[in-house]
Amino acid sequence: MDVDNEQVSNENSNNHASDDEWTPYSWRTKKIKQNVSYENQEHLQRVIEKLNHVPPLVTPAEINKLRHQLEQVALKKAFLLQGGDCAELFDYCSQEQIESKLKVLLQMSLVIIWGSRIPVIRIARMCGQYAKPRSSEMEMYEGKEIHAFRGDIINGYEPTDRKPDPDRLLRAYFHSAATLNYVRSIIGSGFADLHNPDKWSLNHVRSKGTRQEYQTIIDRLTDALNFMKTIGADFPSSSLSNSLNSIDLFMSHEGLILDYEQCMTRLLKDPETGNLKWYNVGAHFLWVGDRTRSIDEAHIEYFRGIRNPIGIKVGPSMQSDELKRLLNIVNPNKEIGKVTLITRYGCDNVEKFLPGHIKAVKESGHVVVWTCDPMHGNTKKTSSGVKTRYFNSIIEELSKVIHTHKNNESQLNGVHFELTGEEVTECIGGSMELSDVDLEQNYKTYCDPRLNYKQSLDVAFLIAKYCEKERNETLPAL
Repeated sequence: MDVDNEQVSNENSNNHASDDEWTPYSWRTKKIKQNVSYENQEHLQRVIEKLNHVPPLVTPAEINKLRHQLEQVALKKAFLLQGGDCAELFDYCSQEQIESKLKVLLQMSLVIIWGSRIPVIRIARMCGQYAKPRSSEMEMYEGKEIHAFRGDIINGYEPTDRKPDPDRLLRAYFHSAATLNYVRSIIGSGFADLHNPDKWSLNHVRSKGTRQEYQTIIDRLTDALNFMKTIGADFPSSSLSNSLNSIDLFMSHEGLILDYEQCMTRLLKDPETGNLKWYNVGAHFLWVGDRTRSIDEAHIEYFRGIRNPIGIKVGPSMQSDELKRLLNIVNPNKEIGKVTLITRYGCDNVEKFLPGHIKAVKESGHVVVWTCDPMHGNTKKTSSGVKTRYFNSIIEELSKVIHTHKNNESQLNGVHFELTGEEVTECIGGSMELSDVDLEQNYKTYCDPRLNYKQSLDVAFLIAKYCEKERNETLPAL
């Protein structure tokens, strides 16, 4: 049963300390899920002391810029594209890996811009996505119980390297710093020039009809960019030059390991107001997972105090009254776009749960960013036991979310994908028509299956086609 706003306010004041009592370590007074048990606590404290003094990775000005852009997304004036690896590895800190991820996000965003005719805000799951939640801290391996692999920030993938190591917190910071440094360098050096988003190859598209549809979009997009060049809109003196030759790219990760997030949280001056605010300077955007979003537990206690825009994963277990209370806790001033709700139901559950969640948000008075994560609810195993995701199920969930929002006088504001710029074979289907037997060709993930470069573009083309036809007042199925 839903509760009214007055009741929500009373419950919040009873269950949570005031903002003045919040600190980056007040989460330690709460019950915590997905915690890490380190054998040597003195070692952990030495690492934390070091992390408390490392330089910020991002700045308050950048975080504020994203806050303003997400406000535009919430007001339906821009679209959010968030994507990257399921679990980033330290080994992904390389030129080829970084460039391939930027390339696919750039090309996807260009295609979506072409279809929607509104700006696309780009957030990468990158520079810190080193942890993954697990259903169990331990697992069986060759008859022995060992720690489950929980991401490079905690332990190694090899069975002999599973003991949680505090030094990996430091390694996560320095790999994030190196990755972010190269991202900034290449964005500032023309990599993101929209006139040269690298070659568009459609050789993988087996259907001639689909290939022609995609080629038409590419031709029209290229023609539009050439027109802008012809009329001088890309001259250095033009007000449009910066937007054509560079991009904003923001970094995000799941705020799972609170020992690390606490160290990255600094009391800094808000460049807009001059007031001191608590910023997490390890990322522009953090989200809390569906397993760790319990109202009276540690992760929500931490998330409610940071100035960064935040995401909340919303699955079938989220109750409507719980969602209202949660929004009031993490965003008591009801700032537009402060919270991004990342729905992840599974294609068969969208119409069962999303309408109630939309209704709850409307009744709460919050204006959120609604995004769809069609990956996590659609994980399956093949007959041989390989974990995969079916492209058709991903598109089905995305389609149902779009239409359910429309049917409930709401609107989808963005998408959230686990993807890679590599030619992996982890998800079945798409224009490449991958099947079960193709998975073994290049199955690389250490966690969940990701869309490869070509499947990611497939999604972008489908979104663009939908947006274009919607602008022309026809509503096809996605």
